[in-house]
Amino acid sequence: MMDIYKEIVSLRARGMRAALAIIIAHEGASPRKDSARMLIGEDGLQIGNVGGGAVESDVVRQAKEVMDTGKPKLLSFDLSGIDHDERALVCGGSMQVYIDPVLPDPNLVIFGAGHVAKAVAQAAAAAGFRVTVFDDRAKYATTERFPGAEVVLIKDSDNWETELDGLNLTTLSYVFVATQRPKTDQVCLRRALLSPARYIGMLGSRTKTKILLEALQHGGMDPAQFSRIFIPAGLDIGSETPEEIAASVIPELIAARKNLDVRRLRDAVRAAKGSL
Repeated sequence: MMDIYKEIVSLRARGMRAALAIIIAHEGASPRKDSARMLIGEDGLQIGNVGGGAVESDVVRQAKEVMDTGKPKLLSFDLSGIDHDERALVCGGSMQVYIDPVLPDPNLVIFGAGHVAKAVAQAAAAAGFRVTVFDDRAKYATTERFPGAEVVLIKDSDNWETELDGLNLTTLSYVFVATQRPKTDQVCLRRALLSPARYIGMLGSRTKTKILLEALQHGGMDPAQFSRIFIPAGLDIGSETPEEIAASVIPELIAARKNLDVRRLRDAVRAAKGSL
């Protein structure tokens, strides 16, 4: 039988989501006893079982929600059949199943390899993010500047769109845009907006923001998507240096990772600053 825990390591290494269901308690008769385990992968993988039938079907369904939210769940099952559900298991007992998310480290994709990007990459890595950096400047896109990160040198500086064709942004992706050219920022923003990325932040002034969003809209992008972008990225704490900007961005990444409302957090900080 396949080792569940070896498979968990493999799934995380491949960037795949899963959920681990464990029977933590039972009373009376039940199809499986305490500590029975089942691994459910987002790709349909199932290893082990927690009893089969309606119980297992419900566990699989709930596991998908656990993967989406990143939050564990505790399920209780009455196996007496007294609810007259024809699907019920009439074992005369009950059991509880704990479902824990199995998620790979979130991936922060940084477009641009300048000074702010370097500071953000360093801080994000310390917070548990895998970091991937893209830039078309060989002087900046180096592993020496970004130790521990995956660094991708864009070879055709005039055609980022084609160079990014193989990039797969998922619900576990976080995007920080900080390239040296508005045209490149536009390409990267578009790619991010067409993906289910959990967070999209960008360095930029109000003037730059207005120009970029207008260009995206003229290019066919639905303006309703623009609310997903945080410009400028980072909490409004008066940051000036690259390190200070990074310190303002990381709380937003962590909040998004914890499924908190990033916009409410930004508004609260801005209101607190205004009250001083």
